[in-house]
Amino acid sequence: MIEVSSASDIGCVRTTNEDSFGAFDPAVYVVADGLGGHAAGEVASRMVTAAVREAAERSPALDTAVLMDAVQRANRQVRTAAAEHPAYEGMGSTATVLHIDAHTGMAHYAHVGDSRLYLLRGGVLRQVSRDHSYVEELVAQGKLSEDEARNHPRKNLLVRAVGVEEDLQVDGGAFPVEPGDRFLLATDGLTNMVPDDELRELLGGPIADAAGRMTARALAAGGRDNITAIAVAYEPS
Repeated sequence: MIEVSSASDIGCVRTTNEDSFGAFDPAVYVVADGLGGHAAGEVASRMVTAAVREAAERSPALDTAVLMDAVQRANRQVRTAAAEHPAYEGMGSTATVLHIDAHTGMAHYAHVGDSRLYLLRGGVLRQVSRDHSYVEELVAQGKLSEDEARNHPRKNLLVRAVGVEEDLQVDGGAFPVEPGDRFLLATDGLTNMVPDDELRELLGGPIADAAGRMTARALAAGGRDNITAIAVAYEPS
């Protein structure tokens, strides 16, 4: 059995919500954070969600390759739209996609940008995805500590995103799921406002309103960006 809750909020500062998200049969989840300002970012993130929905509906068998291909297809579509419409120039989006295959007991994911996929297992919260950001590159190179990265003025500068470059590199992977596993897909409007220890606590509680409670926590902390979360709990039938 898979339980899901989702929530999205404009936040306390922005005038539009450029996040997009979706939960589609069979157990496919996506969050996307639009880049480019106002309508353009919203268009890009919705194109990511639409590409994932199409893959979920049309693919006879879903796996990591199918999810990665959906993100690549969204990349082409976003770039084409930006080339054809001057108002969309420079638009892009993050993309974080998860599929839980209850038949094989595997989780598949694809990822670009700084929206995140987390796994909560045995009380330990682990970030599965890797942020494709300037600051994360500095951390990986040992030039910046994790604590310094959290408050770095350029922490939101992405080095990889849907629509930004023609030859997009998409991260992807798969791993076995275990009974009791919980997953969180979230845009940085949540993860920048709510510390990991609080996310672990909220994700470990009742799933039915977990995403809503996370969003409320981010709003209480200032809500400086759009906030989107999908919380998923897995128990084999």
